[in-house]
Amino acid sequence: MALIRIEPKLDASSGLYCVEIFHPAEAEQPFVTTEPRYKTAAAAENDVIAIIASRANSAKA
Repeated sequence: MALIRIEPKLDASSGLYCVEIFHPAEAEQPFVTTEPRYKTAAAAENDVIAIIASRANSAKA
């Protein structure tokens, strides 16, 4: 069962993508929405994954 859902969303006014993060995964409204700053949906998703991985690797036990 997924805990979060990550969806890139195109901002029509800027032509750039933002990321919506839903928690719990089944939520209808996003928990967090980034500013539209990504040129592609893939770039948006990859950046979120990189941020999560970076934080997980630097977390103190």
